[in-house]
Amino acid sequence: MAGRFLKAFEPVMKIIPEVKTPERKVGFNEKLLWTAMALILYLVMSEVPLYGLRDTTQESLLYYRVIFASAKGTLMELGIGPIVTAGLILQMLAGSGFIGVDFSNAEDRALFTGASKVFSLIFTAFQASAYLVGGFYGTLPYRQSIIVFLQLMVAGLILMLLDEMIQKGWGIGSGISLFILAGVAQRIMLDSLSTIPVGEGGTVRYFGIITALIQTLVARGSVSHLVLSPSGYPSIVGLISTIGVFLFVIYAQGIRVELPISYARFRGFKGKYPISLLYVSNLPVIFASALFGNVFLWSQLIWNNYKDSAWAPWITFLGQFSVEEGRTVPTGGVAYYVTAPTRGFMEVMESPVRYLIYAVILIVFCVIFSVIWLQVGGLDPRSVAKQLVDSGMQIPGFRRSERPMEGILNRYIPAVTVLGGLIVGLLAAMADFFGAFGTGTGILLSVGIVYQYYQQLMQERVEEMYPGLRRFLGG
Repeated sequence: MAGRFLKAFEPVMKIIPEVKTPERKVGFNEKLLWTAMALILYLVMSEVPLYGLRDTTQESLLYYRVIFASAKGTLMELGIGPIVTAGLILQMLAGSGFIGVDFSNAEDRALFTGASKVFSLIFTAFQASAYLVGGFYGTLPYRQSIIVFLQLMVAGLILMLLDEMIQKGWGIGSGISLFILAGVAQRIMLDSLSTIPVGEGGTVRYFGIITALIQTLVARGSVSHLVLSPSGYPSIVGLISTIGVFLFVIYAQGIRVELPISYARFRGFKGKYPISLLYVSNLPVIFASALFGNVFLWSQLIWNNYKDSAWAPWITFLGQFSVEEGRTVPTGGVAYYVTAPTRGFMEVMESPVRYLIYAVILIVFCVIFSVIWLQVGGLDPRSVAKQLVDSGMQIPGFRRSERPMEGILNRYIPAVTVLGGLIVGLLAAMADFFGAFGTGTGILLSVGIVYQYYQQLMQERVEEMYPGLRRFLGG
């Protein structure tokens, strides 16, 4: 049963709006409709500017906006950042044993979900206040600040409810994943096909690399300046690395160990339990990126407000910042080493030691979060063995009990968990180094999300066509 920590949130949970679980079977086409409506509403909110906010040219979170599905100066200014941060903190507390929660218990799961919603709203309020107090929007009058704060709170609540609506069975997949995928897709399309003119090397080119390449070839010019862009604009190397990462992740999704299983009640009914190389999927890299994004954000806020105070030595350790070309960039401290390159390979060559440290930190945290999620997500050998035994499954040649099945699963699951975390961390870092479109983390997330949607869509379709299979598919 859940500990006192989660139960303390029960009174607050009762006053937070929630989406009811459907009392009937929601059809496949209706799920598609609700999912599409959630996506459209998110995209509209990403274009609606915050009322009462002055136009500011300084951008400090350009890299993390793709991961947090946020849009500068709009209702989606905070994006999914507070939701992901709240989930990250609670999951780490649960995984480390600081809070007692049994994820196999329905009551505990409900309390954990409710606490996540409370934390999400708290972090939304905290981050919105930090943006206003920290000077992200300049100096705003008191009344104007309240108006902006309320808009960000309402937008955060709507985003949380959209995610809850999809996850509770009205839609397909996860709202968070859907919004991330939309942001990454927008960024890739912009980097590939944008016709916005930009200046580089004394010439004018289109921003999108494909349109710039066509433009250069039509003019019979040299494409050498498009191979690597010193200004950080999309390049041919970035396009190739984007395609390469997509193909590799798709290939890695198919690498798996398949354990033979049989149904104890019906002889002859056999199957395979797949243990994928990317066993915990893309969650480690999104948690690591969320952690790095928060380090960047809060160290910048502290630097802006307290760099001349008595706490200056500690503030310098967290991060030092300067404004370059309208963007706030880290120049020292922890934030300096957890920030990915924004100008691709040319920037990496300018500071190789810095980005080597960044890659090592990213890989280490991806492995750590992989191991943590193994326990929190119920994917560890003991939990999987219990699920299989409870479903009436067994491994041929072994007794139908949890212990021998756990022993066999223990040979593979911990190893692929660590290896998978290492691979996604390395891929994300390498993609960033070569200027992949949508950031390395964004590409990894989008491929994993598309693959999950494909599996869920196929399952939904099969259940629609053959309702009798629902009990075998977990329905």
